Amino acid sequence: MAVKLKRVAIYVEEMKRALDFYRVLGLAIPDGADELHHVDVEQEGIVLAFDMVESVKRVFEDWEDPVGYRTELAFQFSSTEALDDVYRQLTTLGYDGFLKPQDTPWGERYAIIKDPDNNLISLVA
Repeated sequence: MAVKLKRVAIYVEEMKRALDFYRVLGLAIPDGADELHHVDVEQEGIVLAFDMVESVKRVFEDWEDPVGYRTELAFQFSSTEALDDVYRQLTTLGYDGFLKPQDTPWGERYAIIKDPDNNLISLVA
């Protein structure tokens, strides 16, 4: 049996607010998506899906609000300057920086920022 990862989904409270954040990261998301309850964004063979929490609650009868940080989504940038620039843009727009850009012992430039739904999003270069 072969298995293939189909998509990674993020549950969001407000679609436009979430998509605006991911647009700043550089994802190509059409403007018309802001009003939808489900949005798929494909980038280089990976599908990142956005689903409204209110819709998900209708499917998951025993929905519980998530607690803690259980998943990492990491976005690769072409340069340390690009990473620093996007981090600066996002924090200037009011998003919470969780870990300022820094060089790591394993050779990456690394930062973490919270998206509008408090998911930790890693930025790497």
